[in-house]
Amino acid sequence: MKKMHILGLVLIAGAIAALLTLMDDISTYDSIASARKKEGKFVHLIAKVDTSSAVIYDPIKDPNYLAFTAIDSLGASTKVVYKNAKPTDFEKSQRVVMKGSMVGETFECQEIILKCPSKYTDEKGPGAPRMTAETPMKTTE
Repeated sequence: MKKMHILGLVLIAGAIAALLTLMDDISTYDSIASARKKEGKFVHLIAKVDTSSAVIYDPIKDPNYLAFTAIDSLGASTKVVYKNAKPTDFEKSQRVVMKGSMVGETFECQEIILKCPSKYTDEKGPGAPRMTAETPMKTTE
């Protein structure tokens, strides 16, 4: 075999190894029910914070403890424990993406990503109509 063929095979093997390594980081969103079936495994959940139940956060007693109840789109709920500082604008967020694992009936969250409603809000203020993906854009001709 030529040296170029061997080098090409080594590069292809390296690329396959790199892709297999990155495949561990790729995941889809799970429901709370499916996360319960995968207890102990790292999953991503997308849910909203249950505003009818208490959000437990006391920055004086323990600034790295946040507990709340999350409800997914199927209506299932779970207690979430996040052992880090409460994210800024947590109360304003409509949805949260949580990365972590189920331990019993509790979701132990390692990372929270807030889905902020202001992304699609017009800059004119709180009384202005909201811009959504379905809102048709006005064009001037």
